[in-house]
Amino acid sequence: MFNAQQRVAIIGSQRIPFVRSFREYARTTNQEMLIATVQALVKKYNLQGKLLGDVALGAVMASSIEWNLSREVVLGTDLDQRTPAFNVQRACGTSLETINLIALKIAAGQIASGIGGGSDTNSDLPIMVQRALAWKLIDINNAKSFGQRLSKIFNINLRDLKPAYPGIVEPRTGLSMGQHTEKMVKEWKITRAEQDQLAYESHIHAAKAYEMGFYNDLLVAFKGVARDTYVRGDTTMAKLATLKPAFDKSDQGTMTAGNSTGFTDGAGAVLLTSEEFALQHQLPVQAFFHDAQSAAVDHIHGAGLLMAPTIAVAQMLKRNHLTLQDFDFYEIHEAFAGQVLSTLKAWESDTYCRKELGLDKALGPIDRSKMNVKGGSLALGHPFGATGSRVVGTMAKLLYEKGSGRGLVSVCTGGGMGVVAILQR
Repeated sequence: MFNAQQRVAIIGSQRIPFVRSFREYARTTNQEMLIATVQALVKKYNLQGKLLGDVALGAVMASSIEWNLSREVVLGTDLDQRTPAFNVQRACGTSLETINLIALKIAAGQIASGIGGGSDTNSDLPIMVQRALAWKLIDINNAKSFGQRLSKIFNINLRDLKPAYPGIVEPRTGLSMGQHTEKMVKEWKITRAEQDQLAYESHIHAAKAYEMGFYNDLLVAFKGVARDTYVRGDTTMAKLATLKPAFDKSDQGTMTAGNSTGFTDGAGAVLLTSEEFALQHQLPVQAFFHDAQSAAVDHIHGAGLLMAPTIAVAQMLKRNHLTLQDFDFYEIHEAFAGQVLSTLKAWESDTYCRKELGLDKALGPIDRSKMNVKGGSLALGHPFGATGSRVVGTMAKLLYEKGSGRGLVSVCTGGGMGVVAILQR
């Protein structure tokens, strides 16, 4: 648990708009996106020339060329160049984990200020050569003579020249997240209509939030884009119903492009400080980062790939002596509508909560009117490494506007993991 004597303040967040991959941010690197994002945070909170305690950033689709990504991002901003930084990667929970690590450092008294965040791009994929070719190239480089070098060059064949594209599939199962989630929705008997309804609500909430100006101070324009490009305020249940299944393409498939997140590029970052630092620098506190938890499931032997947040939430609630209903807002990452609905049904199941969570009874239902009230990932997009910073930034602002309260944030990840947190004001 966090040190109750050293509360961790969330000052605020910034992100660039989330866009469809291979479009507006084509030929743009994670480093470029993060520099723009962190610099926007620096400018917003007058951090020019300021020495922060640490910066943690990450990306899932990271390039080996950007091996010191976080530090290079800091050097590309107006922060004091002596500000240290480090990289983090926990699949889709990456930026929520960076925020957690910075918060832990502040709570422990190691630092007084820091930034957590992340980015991802599918438009600048780290395409590699085959390992066989890489090994042969190393052999060529290490050859002692021209003759040795030439003989090793002739060992390269056409098969070695095929590019190695990163695949968004589970290495242990060979299935994509969508294919795994199809199994989950069948197990939990989630209908197509239920999934489309959640997607519809996500878009409507996001569109309304834009109309009300909620995102005006959370986003900074980048590459000529001023708002998230996925939001469809004019979508309808009828339109969503016309889309064909995307993963199980038989008549049993219920997951479509409309109720699943698409490939997205974007970046986000959150500023955290001690209360004393906030006071000294006249920074208003939006909320406090109270606690966090990660968990994993054995998806290789049949557990639902994206069900780990159910476990993490149960563990965190127990430690904090809270119930699932003790929250004013819920920000649950919508990797797929079916994933969210499976999670909610699991929490409502006595059998699941006893067997998988070790509880006496179900955690129970949440008030759905409090969930993703400003839109979720289905409407706003999901750059893998950036989503955690988006949900924390949104939750902190919601609590700030309300003036008090408690919020639960939850992010499922590849590899069968989940990262969750409690914010309060």
